[in-house]
Amino acid sequence: MPTRRDSELASSLRLAVMRLARRMRAERADTSLTLSQLAALSTLERHGAMTPRELAAAERVRPPSLTRLASSLEEQGLITRAPHASDGRQVLLSVSAAGVALLREDRRRRDAWLAQQLAGLSDDERVALQQATAVLDRLAAT
Repeated sequence: MPTRRDSELASSLRLAVMRLARRMRAERADTSLTLSQLAALSTLERHGAMTPRELAAAERVRPPSLTRLASSLEEQGLITRAPHASDGRQVLLSVSAAGVALLREDRRRRDAWLAQQLAGLSDDERVALQQATAVLDRLAAT
């Protein structure tokens, strides 16, 4: 059962994470993509080729929404479609070279901004953030 301290920490953490995420979004290299499109592109890069249904499940969106999202990414040349090797009714979506380049530039810009901010912190603050990273990853995985 969460305590009052847990509830207060939850509120503070939620606000801090939201503010940081908003600030990092401001550093995006290409703002023509929606956050959903960027997330789907990143998932394909990280996990490799996927069927639209697999990508929809990974992104926790409904297949019709994913169909529109994938069509837009394909029109922009950021993903490609290929026939499924064992199921002729399926296609596999993959990130294109242009998609990889966009993701790399996006990450480079945001990492550079964040590294600059971290450089202004004390050693103790950087250690605390390093330790918090593992905890935040664990929270995000549940």
